[in-house]
Amino acid sequence: MRDLTVGELRARLAAADAKELAALKRSLAADTRKGVVAALAAAEKRIAAQQAEEARLAGLFAFQNRLAEEAGAQVVAGLDEVGRGPVAGPLAVAAVVLPEAADLPGLNDSKQVSGKDRERLAAQIKDVALGWTVQYVAPEFIDSHGMTFSLKTAFSNALAALEAQGLAVDLALLDGNPLHFDPRERNIVKGDAKCASIAAASIVAKVARDGLMRELDETYPGYGFAHNKGYGSADHIAAIKAQGLTPVHRATFCQGFLQESLF
Repeated sequence: MRDLTVGELRARLAAADAKELAALKRSLAADTRKGVVAALAAAEKRIAAQQAEEARLAGLFAFQNRLAEEAGAQVVAGLDEVGRGPVAGPLAVAAVVLPEAADLPGLNDSKQVSGKDRERLAAQIKDVALGWTVQYVAPEFIDSHGMTFSLKTAFSNALAALEAQGLAVDLALLDGNPLHFDPRERNIVKGDAKCASIAAASIVAKVARDGLMRELDETYPGYGFAHNKGYGSADHIAAIKAQGLTPVHRATFCQGFLQESLF
């Protein structure tokens, strides 16, 4: 290895997998060149991070598979919602059925994933999933029926959509508190960070709703839907007070600050 330059060794170390790195480490044990030592340390750090990520991802699937085994379930759906709190736009619920294992590097709670990685993962999830769906509840339905009933409706519709795809769901895994919308429901606290299919559903729902809000921004300009996603940011509230409500606003969610503007 002494006949290789530091630059050549740096390139080999940067491309090495765990097995190759172990062999290179043995060969370079006597090489004290600072550049080589630094490159070796960087490669070891990179491999350790990869292995930690692989273990985390395996844990997401192991957790889900364990729940399925305990319940005697063959088809497990993960469900998650996006858009419970905004003052505009629909509620979105995604349901995803994944195989027992899948290569989805970076799969995690959507809030822990960058926008660019969410887009990539959403596409990959749809490719590998045995089935998936996104169901929306319109603002006027939320105004008329309230959020709890809207959530139950969206989750029920999501399971029905999977069944329409020929998937006989045995177990429905949800993030958060019980909704009691279906006897197959099983709730997992912080499930979007623990369970593969719930994490997948959180990403699919987030990407779908964000895309819809960007479309609504073009239909109803001036409210900042593309960046605030319908949440009650200061500039969004100011726009409502100046321009009024659109058909995609949740009127019941806006009553408080609209009443304030009258006084």
